[in-house]
Amino acid sequence: MVQILIVDDDLAVRTSLRLLLKQAGYAADAVAGPAEALAAVRAAVPQLVLLDMNFSAATSGADGLGLLAELKALAPQLPVVLLTGWGSIGLAVAGMKAGAAEFLTKPWQNEALLQTIATTLVLAAPPATALGLPSRRELDRQFDFQGIVGDDPRLLGVLRQVGQVAATDASVLIEGESGTGKELIAEALHQNSRRRGQPFVKVNLGGISSSLFESELFGHRRGAFTDARADRVGRFELANGGTIFLDEIGELELASQVKLLRVLQDRTYEVLGDSKPRRLDLRVVAATNKNLAELVAQGRFREDLYYRLNLITLRLPALRERPADVPTLARHFVQQLQATYHRPGLRLSPAAAHWLQEQPLPGNIRELKNLVERTALTTPHDELLPADFQPAAPAPRPPLAPEATLPAPGTITLEALEEQMIRQSLTHYHGNLSQVARALGLSRGALYRRLEKFGIPTGE
Repeated sequence: MVQILIVDDDLAVRTSLRLLLKQAGYAADAVAGPAEALAAVRAAVPQLVLLDMNFSAATSGADGLGLLAELKALAPQLPVVLLTGWGSIGLAVAGMKAGAAEFLTKPWQNEALLQTIATTLVLAAPPATALGLPSRRELDRQFDFQGIVGDDPRLLGVLRQVGQVAATDASVLIEGESGTGKELIAEALHQNSRRRGQPFVKVNLGGISSSLFESELFGHRRGAFTDARADRVGRFELANGGTIFLDEIGELELASQVKLLRVLQDRTYEVLGDSKPRRLDLRVVAATNKNLAELVAQGRFREDLYYRLNLITLRLPALRERPADVPTLARHFVQQLQATYHRPGLRLSPAAAHWLQEQPLPGNIRELKNLVERTALTTPHDELLPADFQPAAPAPRPPLAPEATLPAPGTITLEALEEQMIRQSLTHYHGNLSQVARALGLSRGALYRRLEKFGIPTGE
């Protein structure tokens, strides 16, 4: 039976936690302070510790952090879950930096606490095998990775991690360049979890302005604000019971980050225009093509939200880091196009596969897919050769022609000119939104809003 040690100076907290854990099938001991906790761990190392952060009237948290350091010195692999009040979230973040596995706020929700304990125990368990990476065939026998193509060791390492954490409710942060397949990994986490029969809801945070954030994510009641002509169901409510995928999390503005953190922290939210709190039971998966740690250092992303999201971090390799998978991916896309365009004889020549493998493809898998599809559309014969790809291949960025002139005044509106420039940039950069945004001097969020405004499909 799993042994859990509770460390809290409040008798009522110790009593309620012991009862809750015993009802859940855990063996629980409880002590009131640091000296008793250290003695208990020296006598028999538990499998998890629930640790309050304050044992004195000062509520500085120094005693909690000090005890955490001593516990980790005694048993470095011992997972510690911190219990803290909302006002000391910064203290909990300091604890995470010092080696804590997770943190929960008081008063806690029983379901959320038990879920956190179960997840932490799974993640602390040693891996099932230490014999190296499993083969792609072995992974496919155990898990559902439909739609994810390739067997490069870097990709297999990510897929093994997905398989290990999918069964838990751990929050996952997926990092990787644009076009590397972050949404597919998020879907794989959902499909291999106990929530697979429940909704998988994608939210592109880069396309939601701060003024619409609460309405989009939490919903609103009719009349909650000027344009609220009907009730709206928020994305969190749609995802309840399942998984919510927060894409482009690095684009979220600071004011919205605070609102998101409170929801993830308390697992409750309020619909705009309705003050009754609603509870959530879902898994959170986030993705970004930015370095969130750098954004935290720059003050552009909340550190407490960062630690709430990245219990597990998966980094997807760029396509240039797994070049052996390029021919496999290209043939996969050709097979899809056979059905899409009713060309059963369409095929990729070995020479074309080799040529594609040598291309830089900065847009990663998305760029490769677009390149293969454009080539198939413009090539009359069935076997695709290197020469067929080269006219459609990304060319080096040409310098702006010095003689380029603007349209004559009165012949086009500024709005139409803006739309035209965005469409041209999308074509030039082969749909890579990061490159388009940089070229136009926009943030991805601002670009998404303009794409929506003009009804321009992103291809993502």
